[in-house]
Amino acid sequence: MTGTIVDVPGIRVGHAQNEAALTGCSVVLLEKPSVCGVDVRGSAPGTRETDLLDPLNLVSVVHAICLSGGSAYGLDAASGVMQYLEEKGIGLDVGYGVVPIVPAAVLFDLAVGDYRVRPDRQMGYQAALAASSETVAQGNVGAGTGASVGKLNGFAHAMKSGLGSASLTLPSGLVIGALVAVNAVGHVVEPKTGVILAGPRDERGEIRDSMDMMLQHAFSPIPPGTNTTIAVVASNAKLTKAQAQKVAQMAHDGLARTIRPIHTMYDGDTIFAVATDEVGAAVDLVGALSADVLAEAVIQAVKAAKEAGGLPAWSSYDS
Repeated sequence: MTGTIVDVPGIRVGHAQNEAALTGCSVVLLEKPSVCGVDVRGSAPGTRETDLLDPLNLVSVVHAICLSGGSAYGLDAASGVMQYLEEKGIGLDVGYGVVPIVPAAVLFDLAVGDYRVRPDRQMGYQAALAASSETVAQGNVGAGTGASVGKLNGFAHAMKSGLGSASLTLPSGLVIGALVAVNAVGHVVEPKTGVILAGPRDERGEIRDSMDMMLQHAFSPIPPGTNTTIAVVASNAKLTKAQAQKVAQMAHDGLARTIRPIHTMYDGDTIFAVATDEVGAAVDLVGALSADVLAEAVIQAVKAAKEAGGLPAWSSYDS
């Protein structure tokens, strides 16, 4: 076991990034079409194919999921994933070839690196090409390449975050994994200890509590264009499309435990939930454990990040 989302059977993950421009994308490829649900809690989302995932709508399975930087521009990366899958003959058979179903979500990383460079079709294709079932690279990779946290005191006082993953295996054979790109306006806290791992820094470089700052400046708006945490939770459970949506809803608890504030007006926080239909499990159990695993993935995203774009990381403070 790798301790990452690829421990879920049938899941592969690939990254592509521009390290100079500090942006990138990550792709979750599914070895077989799988049920997927989604839940969007932020009020400024950038998404693709999320309406399709409504349980009322026709198509019940997806073939891949794309997480990307670049704000709305980054949605183009999903087209490259579609191209890769079409070349493999993978997709919904419509009688005139196949149409790969690739939901996507993006985060805003234009303030880091070179905003003129965004994930595009070619980068999405490269991420799909690189997908494997080996241990998932974490930190300044893929969709986490330009991710940052702690922007309530201005971007100059923010900290570098990244991409993280975690997994859990039960004796019953149920496996749950998570992949997350953490790009929050607030701070990230270790739920068990209450220790702030990364967040806004004051003029002395000390990490501050975002909620304290908000209380002190109650009428100051949260900076726009700085936020959005996007994630995939996956399991080998047998779930319906509606149940997968419920799991996505419950998984947001993992973000609420670790990121403060979360789901603001300037966030586009989005979670996809995939189920690969192998093990019988109660939806409440899958949802509750998905929140736990996602919380761990958030912590991993912060701890794996390295200083970049002039922003220090957790590793810059850890001794």
